Amino acid sequence: MRKPIIIANWKMYKTVEEGRKFIAEFPLDKELFSEVEVAICPTFTALQTVGEVFRNTDVKLGAQNLYPVDEGAFTGEISPVMLKELGCSYVILGHSERRHILNETDSFINRKVKCAFKHELLPILCIGETLEERQKGKTEEVCIHQIIEGLEDIDTKDLARMVLAYEPVWAIGSGINASADEAEETIALIRDVIGENLDKEVAEKMRIQYGGSVKPGNIKEFMKKENIDGALVGGASLKADSFYEIIKGARGGKEEE
Repeated sequence: MRKPIIIANWKMYKTVEEGRKFIAEFPLDKELFSEVEVAICPTFTALQTVGEVFRNTDVKLGAQNLYPVDEGAFTGEISPVMLKELGCSYVILGHSERRHILNETDSFINRKVKCAFKHELLPILCIGETLEERQKGKTEEVCIHQIIEGLEDIDTKDLARMVLAYEPVWAIGSGINASADEAEETIALIRDVIGENLDKEVAEKMRIQYGGSVKPGNIKEFMKKENIDGALVGGASLKADSFYEIIKGARGGKEEE
């Protein structure tokens, strides 16, 4: 059985001091975190502060991006070596805001995925369609392309350890989430694509999350679904109490499944 995983993506929110406040308010529930894996991906400036507090706990530290070389003249970027030094276990790659605002391509994202594995960072690869693509019936086409291109030439033993996050672009930060049935339908398709094009065993082992306006009030509905293994949480992860309620809901949803 795949262990549920809930990941907080703070995006460009929270100063170091605000990060400290979150940590002080966030319950370190060892029993709960043994059943639901939890990772927090703060801003780069808050990585060290958050990481030091959670270093010897069950909460994992993640980063929101990396540049796919160890070092060099890349102003404004951050390397996997720097992230590992700070204690990161995970890194978000291919988020729609980087694909659509910063024009990152699938081939560039694939370089990042390979680089992450090289440095023992587990990628959280984000895929998903825009509203226009969905309305044109291109959800399947877009997701398949992003999976195949983003995971090209990745060893199957690595694929099974990473996390895939299905985030329909139209649901991110909009307050409009895909229904649990819609998310399950697409994620089941994604799992089939991985099995048919990459490896059937990997398809069964890989954890696939849903992301897009996930809240304490809807997490259980998503987690009841067979193919949904967790959530990549944006706005609702910025408050300690709401994020904790989502984690509890993830456990509760799987118990009711």
